[in-house]
Amino acid sequence: MRDFIKLLRRFLPPYKGKVVLNFVFNFLAAVFGAFSFGLLSPVLGILFETKEYVRELMPFEFSAKVMENNLSYYITWIIDSYGQSTALIYIGLFIIVTVLLKVGFTYLASFMMITIRNGVVRDIRSKIYRKIISLPLGFFSNEKKGDIMARMMGDVQEIENSIMNSLDMLFKNPVLILISLVYMVYTSWSLTIFVFIMLPVTAVIIGSVGKSLKKQSLKGQDKQGEILSIIDEDITGLRVIKAFTAERKAIERFERENENYKLIMNKLMSRYFLAHPMSEFLGTAVIIMVLWYGGNLILSGEAGALTPQQFIVYLVFFYNIINPAKAFSTALYSVEKGLASVERIDKILEQENSIKEKSDTVNKTDFTGLIEYRNVSFKYTNDYVLKNINLTIKKGQTIALVGKSGSGKTTMADLLPRFWDVSEGGIFIDGTDIRDMKMHDLRSLMGNVNQDAILFNDTFFNNIAFGVENATINDVINAAKIANAHEFIMATENGYNTNIGDRGDKLSGGQKQRISIARAILKNPPILILDEATSALDTESEKLVQEALDNLMKNRTSLVIAHRLSTIKNAGLICVIHEGKLIEKGTHEELVANEGQYFRLHRMQNL
Repeated sequence: MRDFIKLLRRFLPPYKGKVVLNFVFNFLAAVFGAFSFGLLSPVLGILFETKEYVRELMPFEFSAKVMENNLSYYITWIIDSYGQSTALIYIGLFIIVTVLLKVGFTYLASFMMITIRNGVVRDIRSKIYRKIISLPLGFFSNEKKGDIMARMMGDVQEIENSIMNSLDMLFKNPVLILISLVYMVYTSWSLTIFVFIMLPVTAVIIGSVGKSLKKQSLKGQDKQGEILSIIDEDITGLRVIKAFTAERKAIERFERENENYKLIMNKLMSRYFLAHPMSEFLGTAVIIMVLWYGGNLILSGEAGALTPQQFIVYLVFFYNIINPAKAFSTALYSVEKGLASVERIDKILEQENSIKEKSDTVNKTDFTGLIEYRNVSFKYTNDYVLKNINLTIKKGQTIALVGKSGSGKTTMADLLPRFWDVSEGGIFIDGTDIRDMKMHDLRSLMGNVNQDAILFNDTFFNNIAFGVENATINDVINAAKIANAHEFIMATENGYNTNIGDRGDKLSGGQKQRISIARAILKNPPILILDEATSALDTESEKLVQEALDNLMKNRTSLVIAHRLSTIKNAGLICVIHEGKLIEKGTHEELVANEGQYFRLHRMQNL
């Protein structure tokens, strides 16, 4: 319950006004409901002549004795004036009015709860998405994408189904129970004490089952995340699965995890659905014991004992407690089940962002001079992947990074836009440490073209204009023409409004890359980072893409990562990275003449 209260404190404050209104409406509904039931006692007593007629009106004051006396007076007056049969009609109409007010306020309370419930669910989902977008790339290298999706969708849905659907009961039922208890204590404190002894026993029994739900639900949500990860991997790698005739192995892996999920959910749901029959049985047992104890009080005939009509109304109020109590216990089961999803979501929300922006950052929106790597070292965990890198890049210069796979080239490029932070040393733009710059300003200076073109399931226009505010169709067309993409875009059915499919799968590799280049051209950044932009292309596509890249790189500072040395012969400076160290740098001709590591790589590619 502590975790549930903590959850409400986190997400309910924006809706505190509606929470107050919900409480007020629930209170008024409970009061009118209690009044309509409480009216039965004096009515039954006078009609069945077990209670004396009251013909003296007492001066009004806010006390139970005065209110009961005056209510009995008016009932007596109606009976004297119109007879018992007509009195029943008037009293019935009065009860209908009070019930109408009760259900009206109940609806208003529920209406307030709709806004609260759906708003909280929206806020949780938005908060997770914002957190995911803000987290550094390192977080995602250690997590399964399917599990992250399960937490964002499945776990949030579980919170909506279990916790948010229970909010109405958890807010409304305590008010109903409290008001009913007030009447019960007033009617018979000894019988109510007996009830107080019985109800905690049932609560302990129900609670013992509910505690196991949270643990089991956590297992279920974890397993669901694993299944989503398998589905994502298998759909992405379907070409490989078919090529290696591994369909049977993939199916066996999925069915094994799917069966485990079924077994977990069987245990979970069997305990969850135990809530209603258990609470109903225990509630019935308590009612029987109350009937026995209350019946003895009536039969005893002692002074101050209950009258029959009082006992009938008492049972009505007691039953008015039993139903909310049963619903309350069911809600607690749901809450325990949903809190497991809250734990999984908090693993994302409470994840620390290692790439932090300082409070006293400087504004820098242009690049005028130098990019400097000063004694830069970096490690992902324990071992350094970059060691004491020193490099100066002048404005307008093209720098190529070459070396074996795993030597640290991509890591060196990723440090510039702060996808990672350096472990030692610093990177400076025009003398300003990039850690002292606003993240938005820093990344606005740069454009990226990667080996795997990252495109979205959207139109050509929206993919090219991605991240650029107020881009016009003419701006997009000009960028596409420079990137050699305009002709094949216009050959599609709807031109720039054609959807390119999931990850651009309707396009060839070269077409994807040219759309990616057009996007960088439209952004018009002063600094470019090109990571193996042509390595996965055929000769014809490479020629078109290389021409587009040449257009993109004009008058810009470029950091180019390349395995194919023929694409970077004309670079102003070539840097050779080996085992995390910058071991050589110079022009193509200078490095070949030195006959070092670059010379060996060049010779291997020309054999």
